[in-house]
Amino acid sequence: MPSQRPFLTAQWRHLAMLNYRVDPELLQPLVPRGTQLDLYGGEAYVSLVGFMFLRTALWGLPIPLHRNFEELNLRIYVRREVGDEIRRGVVFVKEIVPRWAIATVARRVYNEPYVAVPMRHRLTLDDEGRCTDEPVEYSFKTSGRWNHMRIHPHGPLEFPQAGSLEEFITEHYWGYCTQRDGGTVEYQVEHPPWKLRAAEDAEFACDVAQVYGEAFVDPLSAPPDSALLADGSDVAVYRPKRIP
Repeated sequence: MPSQRPFLTAQWRHLAMLNYRVDPELLQPLVPRGTQLDLYGGEAYVSLVGFMFLRTALWGLPIPLHRNFEELNLRIYVRREVGDEIRRGVVFVKEIVPRWAIATVARRVYNEPYVAVPMRHRLTLDDEGRCTDEPVEYSFKTSGRWNHMRIHPHGPLEFPQAGSLEEFITEHYWGYCTQRDGGTVEYQVEHPPWKLRAAEDAEFACDVAQVYGEAFVDPLSAPPDSALLADGSDVAVYRPKRIP
């Protein structure tokens, strides 16, 4: 457990994840200095993740009108060796939120690629606050157009099997970000392992070239290699530190 106080605490809930195999060469320019691509079965993946950011607080203080909101991000997977420890983490290609202040703080503190645009979601929850079998959808608006990701969850809610792709996708507890001078910061993200549900009928309707760049048009225009829904949990995000 880190000894310092978390910078941000929140709940990340109802995480819809679309996972795509991609050519590692596409991702190499995005890998921060001091890290390397983290592969699963020799393959590189990117994930599109839409979820609810709930009960958000900075330094333990809730910010009025900024506690509950959607986020949709595109991320890649990296690893860093620190002595005998392997730190498995993520690098964000773009993070989309509906709150300007959230995007501004994240850019200034972490230099993360946040943007703020209108967003909306569609969830149907049961009496325990978990998603039902109805579709889960996260949408964002750019250039007057609504883009969306949608999945149809099904099956039981359970922990992923050891060594599975689902475990690989969800078991990364560090964040890495390239800084303006070319250096790298590292920050820890704490949360318990998540229970997952399988998903089908996955759809991502988006002007990929405009939002993510031409390099991602082909992989994100194809059906994902896997889709899942994570129940989520409380999370704690710590201040970034520069790595050698």
